[in-house]
Amino acid sequence: MKLVTFSYNNNISVGTVIDNKIYPASEKYDGENGMIRFLEAGESAINELKSLPSNEPSLLSLDDVQILAPIAKPDKFFGVALNYADHIQETGLDQPEYPTLFNKQNSCVIGLDDAIHRPKVSEKLDYEGELGVVIGKRCRNINREEAASVIAGYTIVNDVSIRDWQMRSHTWTLGKSFDTHGPIGPWIVTPDEIGDPHNLNIKTWVNEDLRQDFSTKHLVFDCYYLVEYLSQVMTLEPGDIIATGTSSGVGVKMKPRGYMKPGDEVRIEIENIGVLRNPVIEEPESNKFIQ
Repeated sequence: MKLVTFSYNNNISVGTVIDNKIYPASEKYDGENGMIRFLEAGESAINELKSLPSNEPSLLSLDDVQILAPIAKPDKFFGVALNYADHIQETGLDQPEYPTLFNKQNSCVIGLDDAIHRPKVSEKLDYEGELGVVIGKRCRNINREEAASVIAGYTIVNDVSIRDWQMRSHTWTLGKSFDTHGPIGPWIVTPDEIGDPHNLNIKTWVNEDLRQDFSTKHLVFDCYYLVEYLSQVMTLEPGDIIATGTSSGVGVKMKPRGYMKPGDEVRIEIENIGVLRNPVIEEPESNKFIQ
Protein backbone atom coordinates (compact mmCIF):
# COMPACT_ATOMS: atom_id res chain seq x y z
CA MET A 1 0.00 0.00 0.00
CA LYS A 2 1.21 3.50 -0.87
CA LEU A 3 0.32 5.92 1.94
CA VAL A 4 0.21 9.51 0.72
CA THR A 5 -0.34 12.98 2.13
CA PHE A 6 -1.88 15.35 -0.40
CA SER A 7 -3.53 18.73 -0.79
CA TYR A 8 -6.83 19.15 -2.63
CA ASN A 9 -9.12 22.20 -2.53
CA ASN A 10 -6.93 23.75 0.18
CA ASN A 11 -7.37 20.74 2.44
CA ILE A 12 -4.57 18.38 3.51
CA SER A 13 -5.56 14.73 3.67
CA VAL A 14 -4.15 11.20 3.91
CA GLY A 15 -4.95 8.44 1.46
CA THR A 16 -3.69 5.53 -0.57
CA VAL A 17 -2.57 5.51 -4.21
CA ILE A 18 -3.85 2.76 -6.51
CA ASP A 19 -3.43 2.92 -10.30
CA ASN A 20 -2.77 6.69 -10.30
CA LYS A 21 -5.88 7.33 -8.23
CA ILE A 22 -6.05 8.46 -4.61
CA TYR A 23 -8.55 6.96 -2.18
CA PRO A 24 -8.83 9.46 0.68
CA ALA A 25 -8.82 8.17 4.24
CA SER A 26 -11.21 9.34 6.94
CA GLU A 27 -11.41 13.08 7.55
CA LYS A 28 -10.20 12.48 11.11
CA TYR A 29 -6.70 12.22 9.64
CA ASP A 30 -6.90 15.55 7.81
CA GLY A 31 -4.34 18.25 8.59
CA GLU A 32 -0.62 18.83 8.21
CA ASN A 33 0.54 15.91 10.35
CA GLY A 34 -2.45 13.65 9.80
CA MET A 35 -0.15 10.85 8.68
CA ILE A 36 1.29 10.58 12.18
CA ARG A 37 -2.22 10.19 13.62
CA PHE A 38 -2.95 7.63 10.91
CA LEU A 39 0.14 5.59 11.83
CA GLU A 40 -0.70 5.86 15.54
CA ALA A 41 -4.10 4.31 14.78
CA GLY A 42 -2.29 1.19 13.58
CA GLU A 43 -3.98 -1.77 11.91
CA SER A 44 -7.49 -0.33 12.22
CA ALA A 45 -6.55 2.63 10.02
CA ILE A 46 -4.77 0.41 7.50
CA ASN A 47 -7.70 -2.02 7.29
CA GLU A 48 -10.16 0.84 6.87
CA LEU A 49 -8.09 2.19 3.98
CA LYS A 50 -7.79 -1.26 2.39
CA SER A 51 -11.57 -1.57 2.30
CA LEU A 52 -12.10 1.67 0.40
CA PRO A 53 -11.69 0.46 -3.22
CA SER A 54 -14.34 -2.25 -2.81
CA ASN A 55 -16.69 0.31 -1.27
CA GLU A 56 -16.36 2.57 -4.33
CA PRO A 57 -15.63 5.82 -2.49
CA SER A 58 -14.97 9.14 -4.17
CA LEU A 59 -11.49 9.10 -5.60
CA LEU A 60 -9.12 11.65 -7.07
CA SER A 61 -6.64 11.62 -9.92
CA LEU A 62 -2.99 12.13 -8.99
CA ASP A 63 -2.94 14.91 -11.59
CA ASP A 64 -5.57 16.89 -9.66
CA VAL A 65 -3.80 16.99 -6.29
CA GLN A 66 -0.53 18.23 -4.87
CA ILE A 67 1.55 15.46 -3.35
CA LEU A 68 3.08 16.64 -0.07
CA ALA A 69 5.82 15.25 2.14
CA PRO A 70 4.20 12.15 3.67
CA ILE A 71 5.18 13.35 7.14
CA ALA A 72 5.43 17.13 7.41
CA LYS A 73 7.05 17.33 10.85
CA PRO A 74 8.57 14.04 12.00
CA ASP A 75 9.34 14.19 15.69
CA LYS A 76 12.73 12.61 15.01
CA PHE A 77 14.59 12.59 11.69
CA PHE A 78 17.84 10.61 11.83
CA GLY A 79 20.59 10.29 9.27
CA VAL A 80 23.20 7.54 9.13
CA ALA A 81 26.69 8.35 7.88
CA LEU A 82 29.24 5.96 6.38
CA ASN A 83 26.82 3.09 5.87
CA TYR A 84 27.98 1.80 2.48
CA ALA A 85 31.48 0.44 1.98
CA ASP A 86 32.12 2.23 -1.33
CA HIS A 87 31.09 5.59 0.17
CA ILE A 88 33.38 4.96 3.14
CA GLN A 89 36.18 4.23 0.68
CA GLU A 90 35.63 7.43 -1.30
CA THR A 91 35.74 9.49 1.91
CA GLY A 92 39.02 7.88 2.98
CA LEU A 93 37.61 7.13 6.44
CA ASP A 94 37.56 3.87 8.38
CA GLN A 95 34.46 1.71 8.57
CA PRO A 96 32.80 2.50 11.92
CA GLU A 97 32.29 -0.18 14.55
CA TYR A 98 28.89 1.31 15.41
CA PRO A 99 26.47 3.42 13.35
CA THR A 100 27.40 7.08 12.96
CA LEU A 101 24.15 8.96 13.52
CA PHE A 102 23.12 12.60 13.25
CA ASN A 103 19.89 14.60 13.37
CA LYS A 104 18.19 16.49 10.59
CA GLN A 105 15.90 19.14 12.08
CA ASN A 106 12.31 18.69 10.97
CA SER A 107 12.11 22.23 9.55
CA CYS A 108 14.16 20.91 6.61
CA VAL A 109 11.37 18.63 5.31
CA ILE A 110 9.84 19.20 1.86
CA GLY A 111 8.01 16.92 -0.56
CA LEU A 112 7.79 15.93 -4.20
CA ASP A 113 8.52 18.79 -6.66
CA ASP A 114 9.22 21.27 -3.85
CA ALA A 115 12.31 23.40 -4.47
CA ILE A 116 15.65 22.80 -2.76
CA HIS A 117 17.26 26.15 -1.92
CA ARG A 118 20.94 26.81 -2.48
CA PRO A 119 21.59 28.99 0.58
CA LYS A 120 23.24 32.37 0.42
CA VAL A 121 26.00 31.25 2.80
CA SER A 122 27.42 28.36 0.70
CA GLU A 123 27.57 26.92 -2.82
CA LYS A 124 28.57 23.45 -1.59
CA LEU A 125 25.11 21.99 -2.05
CA ASP A 126 25.18 18.19 -2.32
CA TYR A 127 22.69 15.34 -2.74
CA GLU A 128 22.50 11.91 -1.10
CA GLY A 129 19.95 9.37 -2.33
CA GLU A 130 18.80 7.18 0.56
CA LEU A 131 16.20 4.65 1.67
CA GLY A 132 14.10 6.03 4.51
CA VAL A 133 12.61 3.83 7.25
CA VAL A 134 9.36 5.11 8.78
CA ILE A 135 8.49 3.96 12.31
CA GLY A 136 4.89 2.85 12.78
CA LYS A 137 4.71 1.74 16.43
CA ARG A 138 5.93 3.24 19.67
CA CYS A 139 8.78 1.06 20.88
CA ARG A 140 11.80 0.89 23.15
CA ASN A 141 14.54 -1.71 23.70
CA ILE A 142 13.41 -4.03 20.94
CA ASN A 143 15.70 -6.60 19.33
CA ARG A 144 16.55 -6.99 15.67
CA GLU A 145 14.03 -9.79 15.19
CA GLU A 146 11.22 -7.50 16.38
CA ALA A 147 12.26 -4.49 14.30
CA ALA A 148 10.28 -5.36 11.17
CA SER A 149 7.05 -5.35 13.20
CA VAL A 150 7.45 -1.67 14.19
CA ILE A 151 8.24 -0.35 10.70
CA ALA A 152 5.24 1.27 9.00
CA GLY A 153 6.96 1.42 5.65
CA TYR A 154 9.71 2.90 3.53
CA THR A 155 10.17 6.12 1.61
CA ILE A 156 12.79 8.01 -0.39
CA VAL A 157 15.03 10.56 1.32
CA ASN A 158 17.40 13.07 -0.21
CA ASP A 159 19.84 13.86 2.59
CA VAL A 160 20.77 17.24 1.12
CA SER A 161 24.02 18.47 2.64
CA ILE A 162 25.95 21.73 2.81
CA ARG A 163 29.44 20.29 2.96
CA ASP A 164 31.38 23.16 4.53
CA TRP A 165 28.77 23.71 7.24
CA GLN A 166 28.59 19.96 7.80
CA MET A 167 32.26 19.88 8.76
CA ARG A 168 32.00 22.85 11.11
CA SER A 169 30.38 20.65 13.74
CA HIS A 170 31.27 17.13 14.84
CA THR A 171 27.56 16.33 14.96
CA TRP A 172 27.06 17.40 11.27
CA THR A 173 23.61 18.70 12.25
CA LEU A 174 24.00 22.24 10.87
CA GLY A 175 25.14 21.12 7.44
CA LYS A 176 22.31 18.63 7.22
CA SER A 177 19.43 20.81 8.44
CA PHE A 178 19.12 23.88 6.21
CA ASP A 179 15.52 24.65 5.32
CA THR A 180 14.33 22.58 2.30
CA HIS A 181 17.24 20.12 2.70
CA GLY A 182 15.15 17.13 3.72
CA PRO A 183 13.06 16.06 0.72
CA ILE A 184 11.06 12.90 1.47
CA GLY A 185 8.40 11.01 -0.46
CA PRO A 186 6.58 10.77 -2.68
CA TRP A 187 4.77 8.42 -0.29
CA ILE A 188 5.33 5.66 2.26
CA VAL A 189 5.17 2.13 0.88
CA THR A 190 4.13 -0.54 3.37
CA PRO A 191 6.47 -3.51 3.94
CA ASP A 192 4.21 -6.01 2.16
CA GLU A 193 4.80 -4.17 -1.14
CA ILE A 194 8.50 -3.57 -0.58
CA GLY A 195 9.66 -7.16 -0.27
CA ASP A 196 13.19 -7.35 1.11
CA PRO A 197 14.25 -3.81 2.10
CA HIS A 198 17.83 -5.01 1.89
CA ASN A 199 17.66 -5.76 -1.83
CA LEU A 200 16.42 -2.51 -3.40
CA ASN A 201 18.16 -0.61 -6.19
CA ILE A 202 18.66 3.15 -5.70
CA LYS A 203 19.55 5.62 -8.46
CA THR A 204 20.22 9.36 -8.23
CA TRP A 205 20.30 11.73 -11.19
CA VAL A 206 21.26 15.39 -11.38
CA ASN A 207 19.52 16.50 -14.56
CA GLU A 208 20.25 13.61 -16.96
CA ASP A 209 23.54 12.65 -15.30
CA LEU A 210 23.28 9.38 -13.34
CA ARG A 211 25.38 10.03 -10.23
CA GLN A 212 24.49 7.07 -7.98
CA ASP A 213 23.46 3.49 -8.77
CA PHE A 214 23.59 1.07 -5.84
CA SER A 215 21.69 -1.52 -3.82
CA THR A 216 20.61 -1.64 -0.21
CA LYS A 217 22.12 -5.13 -0.04
CA HIS A 218 25.43 -3.33 0.58
CA LEU A 219 24.29 -1.57 3.77
CA VAL A 220 26.86 -1.92 6.55
CA PHE A 221 24.20 -1.55 9.27
CA ASP A 222 20.85 -2.70 7.91
CA CYS A 223 17.39 -1.27 8.60
CA TYR A 224 16.52 -3.70 11.39
CA TYR A 225 19.83 -3.22 13.17
CA LEU A 226 19.38 0.57 13.07
CA VAL A 227 15.92 0.33 14.63
CA GLU A 228 17.24 -1.98 17.35
CA TYR A 229 20.25 0.26 17.99
CA LEU A 230 18.26 3.49 18.29
CA SER A 231 15.58 1.89 20.46
CA GLN A 232 18.24 1.06 23.04
CA VAL A 233 18.66 4.81 23.58
CA MET A 234 15.24 6.35 23.12
CA THR A 235 11.57 5.66 22.54
CA LEU A 236 10.84 5.55 18.82
CA GLU A 237 7.43 6.85 17.83
CA PRO A 238 5.11 6.69 14.80
CA GLY A 239 6.35 9.00 12.08
CA ASP A 240 10.02 8.99 13.11
CA ILE A 241 12.29 8.64 10.08
CA ILE A 242 15.68 6.99 9.69
CA ALA A 243 17.58 7.88 6.50
CA THR A 244 19.79 4.83 6.16
CA GLY A 245 22.79 6.35 4.38
CA THR A 246 24.11 6.84 0.88
CA SER A 247 26.55 5.15 -1.48
CA SER A 248 29.43 6.54 -3.53
CA GLY A 249 28.89 9.16 -6.22
CA VAL A 250 28.18 12.23 -4.11
CA GLY A 251 29.09 15.58 -5.62
CA VAL A 252 31.77 16.49 -3.09
CA LYS A 253 33.94 13.57 -4.28
CA MET A 254 33.67 14.31 -8.01
CA LYS A 255 36.47 15.99 -9.94
CA PRO A 256 35.50 18.72 -10.60
CA ARG A 257 33.00 18.94 -7.74
CA GLY A 258 29.49 17.97 -8.73
CA TYR A 259 27.54 20.28 -6.46
CA MET A 260 23.94 21.13 -7.32
CA LYS A 261 23.21 24.61 -8.62
CA PRO A 262 20.10 26.64 -9.39
CA GLY A 263 18.37 25.33 -12.49
CA ASP A 264 19.28 21.71 -11.74
CA GLU A 265 16.80 18.97 -10.97
CA VAL A 266 17.68 16.04 -8.72
CA ARG A 267 15.76 12.76 -9.02
CA ILE A 268 16.05 9.72 -6.80
CA GLU A 269 14.42 6.43 -7.75
CA ILE A 270 14.09 3.46 -5.40
CA GLU A 271 12.83 0.13 -6.60
CA ASN A 272 9.27 -0.68 -5.42
CA ILE A 273 8.80 2.87 -4.10
CA GLY A 274 8.93 5.39 -6.95
CA VAL A 275 10.67 8.66 -7.78
CA LEU A 276 11.39 11.71 -5.61
CA ARG A 277 12.02 14.75 -7.80
CA ASN A 278 13.05 18.28 -6.73
CA PRO A 279 14.25 21.38 -8.59
CA VAL A 280 17.08 23.52 -7.24
CA ILE A 281 16.74 27.31 -6.90
CA GLU A 282 18.57 30.16 -5.21
CA GLU A 283 17.41 30.84 -1.68
CA PRO A 284 14.62 33.45 -1.99
CA GLU A 285 14.96 36.90 -0.46
CA SER A 286 11.74 36.15 1.43
CA ASN A 287 13.69 33.73 3.64
CA LYS A 288 14.68 36.67 5.83
CA PHE A 289 11.80 37.37 8.19
CA ILE A 290 10.67 37.92 11.76
CA GLN A 291 7.19 36.79 12.72
